[in-house]
Amino acid sequence: MQVGVAYNHQTVELDGETFSDCEFAECRLVYSGGPPPRFEHCRFDECEWKFEEAAANTLAYLKQMWNVGAKAAVQNTIKEITVVGR
Repeated sequence: MQVGVAYNHQTVELDGETFSDCEFAECRLVYSGGPPPRFEHCRFDECEWKFEEAAANTLAYLKQMWNVGAKAAVQNTIKEITVVGR
């Protein structure tokens, strides 16, 4: 768990991490599809959110569903997501 850390102009790997009271300024935040990160009372200023590997594949699939007319299914999927083990 990262507590009270200030990240500035850094690339931060998010998978499986917990951040509490952290600040992210002009960072690249990378999620690759592992365990979702947790953010508690964090601040984000002009960060780039990057999705790679399994996370990028999932987003590409959802985009494809959206583009072929399954918008409601995509919206319902996002609303109903539960994370196992939390």
